[in-house]
Amino acid sequence: MGKRQFSGLEISLIVLFTIATVITCVLIGLLATGQSGVKDPGFEATLKRLPSPTLFGNDIHTVLLTGEYQTPNRFHFKITDPKTQRFEVPHEHVKPFTGSAASNLKYEVTLKQNPFGLVVTRASNGKVLFDTTIGPLVYADQFLQLSIKLPSSNIYGVGEHVHKQYRHDVNWKTWPMFSRDIGPSGEMHNLYGVQTFFLCLENTTGASFGVFLMNSNAMEFVVQPAPAVTYRTIGGILDFYIFLGDTPEQVVQEYLQFVGLPMFPSYWSLGFQLSRWNYGSLDEVVNVVERNRAIGLPYDVQFTDIDYMEERKDFTYDKEKFRDLPQFAEYMHNYGQKYVIILVWPGETVFPDFTNPDCTSWWVEECKLFYDMVPYDGIWIDMNEVSNFIQGSKSGCEQNDLNYPPYTPRILERLMFSKTLCMDAVQKWGKHYDVHSLYGYSMGISTQKAIERVFPGKRSFILSRSTFVGSGKQAGHWLGDNAATWDHLRWAIPGMLEFNLFGYPYSQDPAAFGADSVLVSSSKHYLNIRYTLLPYLYTLFYKAHTRGDTVVRPLLHEFYSDEATWDISRQFLWGPGLLISPVLEPGVNFTRIYLPDAPWYGFETPRDIYRTSALSKGENFDETQDLRKHSQHRKNPMGLIIALNNDNSAVGDLFWDDGESTGTIENKTYLFYEFTCSDNSLLMNVTFNNYNDPNNLKFEEIKIYGVTREITAVTVYHNDVVQDDPINITYDSVNQAALITGLQLELGKSYTLRWQHNQSINERFDCYPDLDPTKEKCEQRGCTWEETSNPDVPPCYYTSANPYYLENLQYSSSGVVADLTLDSARIRANEAATAPISALRLEVKYHLDNMLQFKIYDHQNPRYEVPVPLNLPSSPVNSSQSQLYEISLQIQPFGIQIRRRSTGTVIWNSALPTFTFSDMFIQISTLLASQYIYGFGEAEKVTFRHDVNWHTWGMFTRDQPPRYKLNSYGFHPFYMALEEDGNAHGVLLLNSNAMDVTLQPTPALTYRTTGGILDFYMFLGPTPELVVQQYTALIGRPVMPAYWSLGFQLCRYGYRNDTEVSQLVDDMKAADIPHDVQYVDIDYMERQLDFTLSTRFAGLPALVNRIRADGMRFIIILDPTISGNETNYPAFDRGVQNDVFIKRPNSSEIIYSKVWPFLPGVDVDESLPEQTQIQLYGAHAAFPDFLSPATAEWWKREILEVYNNPTDPEKSLKFDGLWTDMNEPATFFNGALDGCRDDLLNNPPYMPRMMDFSLFGMSYTGADICGFFYDAQYEMCLRWMQLGAFYPYSRNHNQKGTRRQDPVSWNATFVEISKNVLNVRYTLLPYLYTLMHDAHASGSTVIRPLFHEFVKDKNTWDVYEQFLWGPALLISPVLQENAVTVRAYLPSARWYDYYTDENVGLTGQYRVFPAPLDHINLHIRGGHILPWQEPARTTFYSRKNAMGLTVALDDGLFAEGHLYWDDGVLIDAYEKGEYLLTSFTANQTVLDIRVLHGGYTDPNNLQFTEIKVLGVPSNVSQVTVSQNSGTVTSPHSLTYNSTKQLLTITGLQLELGQNYTLQWS
Repeated sequence: MGKRQFSGLEISLIVLFTIATVITCVLIGLLATGQSGVKDPGFEATLKRLPSPTLFGNDIHTVLLTGEYQTPNRFHFKITDPKTQRFEVPHEHVKPFTGSAASNLKYEVTLKQNPFGLVVTRASNGKVLFDTTIGPLVYADQFLQLSIKLPSSNIYGVGEHVHKQYRHDVNWKTWPMFSRDIGPSGEMHNLYGVQTFFLCLENTTGASFGVFLMNSNAMEFVVQPAPAVTYRTIGGILDFYIFLGDTPEQVVQEYLQFVGLPMFPSYWSLGFQLSRWNYGSLDEVVNVVERNRAIGLPYDVQFTDIDYMEERKDFTYDKEKFRDLPQFAEYMHNYGQKYVIILVWPGETVFPDFTNPDCTSWWVEECKLFYDMVPYDGIWIDMNEVSNFIQGSKSGCEQNDLNYPPYTPRILERLMFSKTLCMDAVQKWGKHYDVHSLYGYSMGISTQKAIERVFPGKRSFILSRSTFVGSGKQAGHWLGDNAATWDHLRWAIPGMLEFNLFGYPYSQDPAAFGADSVLVSSSKHYLNIRYTLLPYLYTLFYKAHTRGDTVVRPLLHEFYSDEATWDISRQFLWGPGLLISPVLEPGVNFTRIYLPDAPWYGFETPRDIYRTSALSKGENFDETQDLRKHSQHRKNPMGLIIALNNDNSAVGDLFWDDGESTGTIENKTYLFYEFTCSDNSLLMNVTFNNYNDPNNLKFEEIKIYGVTREITAVTVYHNDVVQDDPINITYDSVNQAALITGLQLELGKSYTLRWQHNQSINERFDCYPDLDPTKEKCEQRGCTWEETSNPDVPPCYYTSANPYYLENLQYSSSGVVADLTLDSARIRANEAATAPISALRLEVKYHLDNMLQFKIYDHQNPRYEVPVPLNLPSSPVNSSQSQLYEISLQIQPFGIQIRRRSTGTVIWNSALPTFTFSDMFIQISTLLASQYIYGFGEAEKVTFRHDVNWHTWGMFTRDQPPRYKLNSYGFHPFYMALEEDGNAHGVLLLNSNAMDVTLQPTPALTYRTTGGILDFYMFLGPTPELVVQQYTALIGRPVMPAYWSLGFQLCRYGYRNDTEVSQLVDDMKAADIPHDVQYVDIDYMERQLDFTLSTRFAGLPALVNRIRADGMRFIIILDPTISGNETNYPAFDRGVQNDVFIKRPNSSEIIYSKVWPFLPGVDVDESLPEQTQIQLYGAHAAFPDFLSPATAEWWKREILEVYNNPTDPEKSLKFDGLWTDMNEPATFFNGALDGCRDDLLNNPPYMPRMMDFSLFGMSYTGADICGFFYDAQYEMCLRWMQLGAFYPYSRNHNQKGTRRQDPVSWNATFVEISKNVLNVRYTLLPYLYTLMHDAHASGSTVIRPLFHEFVKDKNTWDVYEQFLWGPALLISPVLQENAVTVRAYLPSARWYDYYTDENVGLTGQYRVFPAPLDHINLHIRGGHILPWQEPARTTFYSRKNAMGLTVALDDGLFAEGHLYWDDGVLIDAYEKGEYLLTSFTANQTVLDIRVLHGGYTDPNNLQFTEIKVLGVPSNVSQVTVSQNSGTVTSPHSLTYNSTKQLLTITGLQLELGQNYTLQWS
């Protein structure tokens, strides 16, 4: 390109110019005129200043503008004085351009006139990048200024300062630049070095450019909101370079290739290094070294600061305190470690002029002479700003324009020679005024020459405090004398990122805290990670040295399209693939991190996002086994970490040489690998091989992260020949990681590894859960068909990821909100009703430390949500430091991962292929932490723990008697899981639509539901009992039952009349069998109509009154099915009037079906089967809508009129409780009598497979004793009576048409056995009632699996034929026919036989106990105290009887318990405070009885009259009773059985509600 010419072009400019606090209006006119004979690369223009007021004097009226198109990406322009030579920086690399103008420019340059300006635009889109028209060009002898309008506020760089954030704050900030010895602080001070380069990210395309001013004079860099920047300098010339790139990283590469690529460090210098000022003596240094060696801290380099010198003089050492220093380097080398010295100035000093070649020669010689005296391995140059502890010189500085210029930039103290030399001092390169900030640069060049002399052929090590543009070629840099504060910890990250931008990628004594301290353990752990990854880091330095890559990299360099990364200053990357997210706040054990839109792996647990580091997918990382120092480390086996991308690919590379020689790159004495992973193979290709490592290194281990299927075989090829390596493969399905060991891949050779994924059938996820899958149907869904011999294994399964991804993530202290978007390119085949919804919302809420919620729903179109109120905190509890969980979100494919913070166990991981969300089919799967899953209901299971071998359980309420796998009466989408370490968690899906859950042996779980939303709640426990308590705290605590309801109850469907019921009650009384409650089923109704009384039961009201007078209770049944065929039926008429019945959609038409009510005026043939009777004679039944408030009022009125009959008081039924049945709701006819109208709702595209109540928060439960259907057998019924005696709800009930099974219907033996076992129940009712209170108050379980108490004992996790009452009473029933023994597991504790009071001995194992027909085994657990009461035929009488305590001592002779007592019937007695709560504590030989709450006094004057103490080891001869610290008279007596170790105290008179202390001796 030829010269551009300008003729007669007058350019004028009017500006408003701000300096300091003075605002001056300056009129500057510049004239650009064409000149001939200008050189080729660009253009020249002469600029003339029009007459106008001066600012600081000595204005230069004519300046020369020179522009050069140096490369397609680099434009250079400078403005100089054509008449007088001004200072220009004498740089090693930045020299006058000698080439021709470049072509194919990526930029265009325009000169503006009226006003003058220089504008640079991006050629591809015309975007203005650099526009000087925003401000004035000022050019005076000691004041030069140029302002630049920028296209965005994303400005990074310029230094050296403490920038508290990486991206500049553009709100009018002025940053001074002039090298200065001042430690980092929160102020805007000029620090040690000068770096005039900044980078500007234009937009989300990644397009970026950089601006560099080559000027070393004192200056200011001003940023303002326009956005714009201003360079203001007090000398030299304006010499600008503009670098264009398609990405931020490209811009940095352009810049560094121009100013000088970073030095290539020696391998050992990447190790950990220790230094301290004022060790005091060499002995202390050696102590530090030995101490850190002893704890095994990875540690390569030891420094000594100026205290090693004699009176702080360079090239000397203290002959007393450091007398053995000449031998110290050898001492370090013997252990493979290095020694680095510092070189600075002593007190009164002169300053070498490193710009003088003679000085460099002198410096080199002194370094060599000192090395010959005291060997060292590297040099640390400090105080080279240059630093001076007095102002200027001992005699001060002269008054002139150099020491006191017309304008002083806002440098610290606004004094040019503050803490440095006078500005008029003379150096070889010029006045100190001009070259001050080049001192560290020139010293670095001289020191590099010294290193070359002292260590010929070796890279060695230079660390410099002061830097200038290009100093990174010779030296590394540390961020100076920072303070041990959290602020400085945070601010170090922006500083480190900036110095990587500038071309310096190499930018406490832990053992002193104790070998076992957390600090030491953590330091060792993370330094071992560093050393493990040194090959990866070393390769990054190779790329920095050869092409200018950053090593420590801001997230925006890789994820520039994500605006959230533009302002991240608390995280950084190593290269493109390792994300480091440190903790930067005190007192926390978590940190909030940002994960850009890419999949990430936790470094230590691949599927977890740890707070320290994460691996990006798509990277190969070279690693070696970690050791304490590089010399050993480089001898260790090598390995690879392969982090797969979404397409199962990854790339990486490795540079390797001897780690210390110079010229290995130039001389090509190195090794370079390229690693490519794709299509289940890894290509390890040696692209350059001219180095043989003497340690015969081998790749022995490869980790692959993101492997969704198990790797079953690996084949290694070298030159197409299979290698016979002893390979071992392990696969972690939870973390989806494979580990390949036993490899023998020699460093320097190329290999290909291929692996096979014979996918374990256990890892299949069913793609066609519908009925009748076929290969054709399967493949239509884009899934894979492969049948197996196991019919339970799905033949149709997913082989592609789910099609959803997350975007717009918003994190807060209380949770996360994000959009969940369907990737249209990955949609699977589907039907209309199962077409996935394209835009969803994800909400995660941290409700409590132990509970979180995650919810997925359609935020654009409301869907059905369960209207059940939950006990949620009013706002999420922001206590994240103590949260038991950590959550991470996988962006694409979408997944949620929840892990237990304390152990790292992943307890939920839904990043699986199954996720879909459509209108009528929603599916989500999760990997499980173990196979120990309990819950989901209601359905009959064989065992308490779920069998995870391909079982599907439907949930949809249905009138289905218990049968294996058939969905039954209730709906409980809650499960509890045990983790392998015994921790427990629970999960609730709040969704009431028909659903099923599939458990598979992965282990994994899949939910499928036909509507609603996904609304999950997770409870972190960590014990099983706490999980249930947390769950019931959310959904509501169990009801507190009446005391009488804990008594034995009798019922039968098929009582012929009230006489039969009356006779049964009398027979039970005559047999003296405990019997508290009598029922009647629908037989008592007229034609089975609610709220009516049959003529056959005309005497029922009188019978109810009679039995209630005898201390019993009576319960009637009600079914929510109301006949619509009656002519005078108030219940129906009022229901219609109050609009309480369920209707058809969009209609007032009531839906009718058939249930129990019969038509009026018909004769029912009772010989026919019941179902036939209903079909022939059944009335049209309407169904109340109990979700309507009006229904509750109507229902209440109808019930009240049964209790108090308003028309015939003698027919009033004074019942004590209600039994509601058929409320699924049930019908005996499918749907409505005249059909169902909405075909899609009644026949959805997916029909779930429809075929454990303490866990579900229902403590008052029990099965029908002896069974409802079929004729009961004698032995079975007797064993069931024994078991049923320990049901919380203990009722014998059976079906019409079967034989009677109440206790008195059998023989006298049956009566006696039933009476005895029920007397045991009644004796223990105070303990059971207390458990019921605990469940109601705190949500604990009443019927308790053994693992709730003994979760550390894995044997208990599968015990389901035994159970506990609370923590203390173990019930081991006989469940096998003809058995006279029972095999029972006794966990490790002291256990006493309930009947004999004897310690049974050996525990922690299964035991076989006698179990004759009249016996159920009961054991009391040591450490607990059970309150009891003498039994009676009903609780009305038993509550009047004497009470007692059974104290079961544990091995430490300790036991505790408590008793809750109230009147037994008052609703909300606990909430009202009308109760008595008493604690019992036994310790050694003392029993304390203490009243904790005294809000109730029992009218029966109850007393504890007997106390049994089990496990008393020695004879007892005396028991004293004291109260209020004084002994009280007590008429008790005692016996001690030494064989049983049983102390029995009788005749006590301890009043209930009083405090007592008993002591035995």
